[in-house]
Amino acid sequence: MRKGEKRKKELLKIAYDMFLMQGYENTSVDEIIEKAQIAKGTYYYYFESKEQMLEEVIDMMIDNEAEMAEQVIGMDIPVPQKIVGILASIKPTEAEQPVKNALFQPENVLMHYKVRQKLINVLTPLLSEVIEEGVNEGIFECDNIPERVKMLLIISDSTFNEGTFTEKDISVFIDMTEKLLGAENGTMSFIYNLIDKSDMEAVE
Repeated sequence: MRKGEKRKKELLKIAYDMFLMQGYENTSVDEIIEKAQIAKGTYYYYFESKEQMLEEVIDMMIDNEAEMAEQVIGMDIPVPQKIVGILASIKPTEAEQPVKNALFQPENVLMHYKVRQKLINVLTPLLSEVIEEGVNEGIFECDNIPERVKMLLIISDSTFNEGTFTEKDISVFIDMTEKLLGAENGTMSFIYNLIDKSDMEAVE
């Protein structure tokens, strides 16, 4: 790794730690500069703004999560457990929630969209590999696997991450997933436990 790349990674790690401890909104560029013991010009050599630094911190988080997900693929466990493991790996930890929350600020709408696209691009080949394994084992029966996986990820994101949803929404999504992948009824029922229900409507 070149010296400049190493220095940039060090700055991202400092920002990551500070965002977790203080929150993104409560951390200033000046504080990051002071913690890193660098000149302001050095900071702006690597990052145009604090928002760009946030985006690259999140990219770093996704890359680390993707590495963990790839390890799950190689495990000697059933296909449904691999799917659970991949989706669990790619989620931010509870401690990382303040970083994720920053994406929902009005000024970060474009960044939020870019991060969503990156997540879909990262998850699609990982899940496609496991679905292909499921096809070979007779658990699923489908073709055009990457396209099906991408469609499911887009629908999942827009349904469960964009506002309130109901128990019926979850039930329909599970049924749709099983049909799209050619799985027997009940095969994908484990999805219910993967969904964050904090935004679920109290009354249907």
